[in-house]
Amino acid sequence: MKRPASKQIRTWITKSLLPVFLLFFLSGMVQAQEVYDLSRCVLTGLEQNFAIKVARNQEEISSNNFSRGNAGFLPTVSTTNRFGGNVTSTTQNMNNDTKNTSTGIHNTTGSAAVNLDMTLFRGFNVQTTWQKLNELNQVGEINTQMAMENLVARIVAEYYYYIQQLNFFNNMEYAVSLSKERARIDEERYLLGASSKLELLQSIVYLNEDSSRLARQNEQILESEVRLKKLMAFDDLAKQIELEDTSIVFNADLQYDALHSSTMELNTSLLIARKNQLISELDYKIIASRSYPYLNLTSGYNYAYRGYGSGTISDYGALTINNQQSRTFNYGIVLGMDIFDGNNRRREKSNALIEVENRSHRLQEVEQDIKAELLTVYYAYENNLRLVKMEEQNLEVARENLEIALERYRLGALSGLELREVQKSLLDAEERLISVKFQTKLAEISLLQISGKIMDYV
Repeated sequence: MKRPASKQIRTWITKSLLPVFLLFFLSGMVQAQEVYDLSRCVLTGLEQNFAIKVARNQEEISSNNFSRGNAGFLPTVSTTNRFGGNVTSTTQNMNNDTKNTSTGIHNTTGSAAVNLDMTLFRGFNVQTTWQKLNELNQVGEINTQMAMENLVARIVAEYYYYIQQLNFFNNMEYAVSLSKERARIDEERYLLGASSKLELLQSIVYLNEDSSRLARQNEQILESEVRLKKLMAFDDLAKQIELEDTSIVFNADLQYDALHSSTMELNTSLLIARKNQLISELDYKIIASRSYPYLNLTSGYNYAYRGYGSGTISDYGALTINNQQSRTFNYGIVLGMDIFDGNNRRREKSNALIEVENRSHRLQEVEQDIKAELLTVYYAYENNLRLVKMEEQNLEVARENLEIALERYRLGALSGLELREVQKSLLDAEERLISVKFQTKLAEISLLQISGKIMDYV
């Protein structure tokens, strides 16, 4: 049987590796990439992310609403000013058959007034409204904090997902190198007549398969990179970046009791639920304040001018008035009380009490949900820690097994199919370890977010 020359065989292998060579060539053409560590990614996102900007604007609105004037502590001052006139034509028929006619008489009027109104007492409505505005202002701050925590959690998760995909890529690169080494061994054995062409071609098929997986994995890396840059609100999403970290590092010392205590104190969902319950109680007090009498202070200053086009006879006989001016200062205290409003106040108080009860139930529900989520995630965290140790041991065994299998394959004591199974076992062990490390990191991120400590990543 005539065997192909060594040059022809190497041509087959080179064609098989063409996708990989092309991938590395294109990677080498990329310009120098800017390096981002986790802290820089988080800070960039907090500074530029659009959702955070909206949350901060909403917080500013709540802060603007928290004012003494909005609560009703300050008086209201208004002014009204008017200038006008009229043109009058008059005909008077006398009893002696004579007429008095006046035409085009232009009279002018003007007025200016400043009025002050102030609530002195309205059943503690003003003080209660001030407390409610304060609570709403704090809710706005907590909502911003929640938005920031959610963003930090997403950035950290995507950051380590990107690293996971890079580790998968490195693992697949190693698979390609193993397949390449196997193809080299099969080439030598084929040229020496120690194996058949079928085994060589099968090695090339495996090499093509691994090379294809490597090329597809590069797409996963690019997609994750785009998502990470989107969270950081990059203007140019095509800008290349490089992450400082290359491995997934997690905290294996999180304790449930400390997390539970922190959760009850710092969890933003719990804080908002507590604030909402308090606000519902203040709403009830505001409605109840309408049952009290109210006391208002009113005051004003008025200036009026009136000009007469033809003059007006005064009380002093022949004297006429060309114009008239008046200045008036007024003040007063108004005491009142709503006696009956069709039972609407009673209905509103009843509904407000129901809302207070609903908010209390909602707080209990949120607290129970958060406790359940904390416990569930912590169980997953502990289980993943055990899986990491187990997969690390499996990986050591798989590596040793591959070394033995490769040596036996070189000696012809192991079939190609058996070597492929050993190789696949090693690659699967690598991928399982990478995956379980990432799952452990996700559990850590969730635990810190639930316990209100996610900002520790900043």
